Amino acid sequence: MPVNDIASDAAALRAPLELIMREAGQIARETARGEFKRWTKGHDNSPVSEGDIAVNNFLRARLGALAPAAGWLSEETEDEPAARAMDTVWIVDPIDGTRAYITHRHDWTVSVALVTAGRPQLAALYAPVTDEMFLAVAGRGATRNAVPIAVSPGAGLSGARLAGPKRVLDRITALTPETRPQDKVFSLALRLTRVAEGAFEAALSTPGSHDWDLAAADLLVHEAGGVLTDVAGRGLRYNQPKTDHGALIAAGPARHGTLIDLMRDRLPEFA
Repeated sequence: MPVNDIASDAAALRAPLELIMREAGQIARETARGEFKRWTKGHDNSPVSEGDIAVNNFLRARLGALAPAAGWLSEETEDEPAARAMDTVWIVDPIDGTRAYITHRHDWTVSVALVTAGRPQLAALYAPVTDEMFLAVAGRGATRNAVPIAVSPGAGLSGARLAGPKRVLDRITALTPETRPQDKVFSLALRLTRVAEGAFEAALSTPGSHDWDLAAADLLVHEAGGVLTDVAGRGLRYNQPKTDHGALIAAGPARHGTLIDLMRDRLPEFA
């Protein structure tokens, strides 16, 4: 498929992508049932496992066949500038929330987005343990298990369910005690997507997330009527030379503005 056709044909790729995601989830589940190797990587000693690598290799083969003209960017593939030099690229986190995966929790996901000109056009996020399949196509809405989803309306923080790093939630709660901090969600992509489906009113992340953590959830949030930006209100661009991002806020439009003002005026240390 020519690169110029990929974005316009994203809707046609949705169904085959869902099947691939389910296969990837099955590979991860089967690996987790047995004894599997795990180790740490990088300067931050983040965990990785045989499950991450097995899913990564599977997705690279299958997504490469699904859209051969697209490039590739994955957490578990050493960055290859030539492999992501195209205008359209797959951005993949084989297992988002590896700490949850290796400790047999439920809140890990497989995250895939097809990005063109820096923005996601097609997104799939699959939580295999709970069998939740989130899908979105740019301009066509977002679904959870084939049912349309939408962010929660409203602008206020009273009773708002907020998810994010505990130190950030503690500071927000100290300022606005009527909020309802939520338990940690290990997969950042799933944390943001809970906003898209209305399970949380807002989600936050501190600096250090990467394209593969965000691209699929970004499209899901926006197609569900929400907003995901940095603390200055700027939207995100993907497959750029720098793939990490600063502090982020996801919420419905009005509540997003409330949180932007709060973070800027009263919590600048998290900006």
